[in-house]
Amino acid sequence: MELDYVKLKEIKPALAGYIRESQTLLKKSIVPDENVTHDVRVLMKKSRAALRLIVPQLDKEYFDKDIYTLREVGRIMCKWRETSVHRRVLKELRKEYLGIFSQLHDNEKITALLKKPDPGQEPPADIVSGMEQIENLLNRTGYRIRFEDMSKIDPRLLIKELEFSYSKVVEIYMICRNNPRPVNVHDFRKRSKDFLYQLYFFRPLNIQVVKALEKKLDIMTQNLGRVNDLSQLIKALGYKYPDSASIPAMDELIVIIREKQDRYMAKVWPTAYKIFCPGNRLVNVLGFKLLVI
Repeated sequence: MELDYVKLKEIKPALAGYIRESQTLLKKSIVPDENVTHDVRVLMKKSRAALRLIVPQLDKEYFDKDIYTLREVGRIMCKWRETSVHRRVLKELRKEYLGIFSQLHDNEKITALLKKPDPGQEPPADIVSGMEQIENLLNRTGYRIRFEDMSKIDPRLLIKELEFSYSKVVEIYMICRNNPRPVNVHDFRKRSKDFLYQLYFFRPLNIQVVKALEKKLDIMTQNLGRVNDLSQLIKALGYKYPDSASIPAMDELIVIIREKQDRYMAKVWPTAYKIFCPGNRLVNVLGFKLLVI
């Protein structure tokens, strides 16, 4: 479908909305649970992706401040998420492979990761301090967004930035496909997420086509996220092979985790190939010309 004129979704209201929603979620409790932590981190990623679309049209000092602030919020919350994710993934594995975990009952790292925080316990000082920092950071960012003039955003430059984001994903896809190390898989997921969140602003070009692409990318990045969660769990367990201190039960658990990662990646590659295979162009992926005024 070719359009002579398309008005893209406005970025400033979306950015302001991401910040407000984050602040609302964080006010629910003194200590955010796993769901709130996850949702706020996603909102920070959406905000950064949106800012990257308009970076050539923003004052560099403004851009640097907000990117730093939004990244800092995610960094503060990263440790909180990792702890809860490790616990959840281990509990799922234990439920499925109880026999293996019964042989690892005295493993101190597994025991520590599975331990739930005492509900009556005072919130840890680092979390209280982190929440105060996050509140301050979001307030400052929200204020800057409110007074930043984005009325003259050129949609043609937005298209160029979307194409640039797409080319970056193609590049990291090839790196990851040839060398699927955890760090490469993680980078592939991050760049794919950027592209996914930026596509939202281009839905008016063709709602059905763009939303269908978003759905495929969302499923793909979820699977990449599961692979990364399992890689981080292996790291948290301190597992290395060969290791004279390792016991067969731990080796078997790691093999099971690796098998799960392989299954998730097997779901990733076909979608990634169709969308990001070198030789593809963004206009081919979207299925229509990018005509925006």
